[in-house]
Amino acid sequence: MMLTNTEKNWATVTHIGAFGQYLFPFGNFVIPIIIWSSKKNESEFIDNNGKQCINFQLSVILYSLILGAIFVPAFFITFLSHVTFNELIHDRNFIVQDLNFSDNIGLITTGAIAIFFLVCLKIAEFFLIIQAAVKTANGENYSYPLTIKFMK
Repeated sequence: MMLTNTEKNWATVTHIGAFGQYLFPFGNFVIPIIIWSSKKNESEFIDNNGKQCINFQLSVILYSLILGAIFVPAFFITFLSHVTFNELIHDRNFIVQDLNFSDNIGLITTGAIAIFFLVCLKIAEFFLIIQAAVKTANGENYSYPLTIKFMK
């Protein structure tokens, strides 16, 4: 199948649209969905790449939520377990007493690992979007790795 430059360009812009997350919240969904929904009937190539982009962004947000669900409780349990709420209520002071990291090393390690994986995920996302855009601009269908197929 011979692809036109217009098809390649729209499919590429769909992937690049995921960088909209750096401009406004949920831009990584809004921009690709707008492009994909308006152009999906014009080309199977655009339709396929739009689905790939949206599936990848949904997967990334799911993975981020899972990592956040690990980090946030570990953080709060570690640090808030040492706050004296009695004095906090009466004096309106935030006092942390006897903060001993060795008591919570497992939680701290778990939280640190979750943050590390979240940072790695966001770095990988950045470079995978670029790779997808380059491959798509060359007329190749691109499938993101470790993507859950929400839309087939």
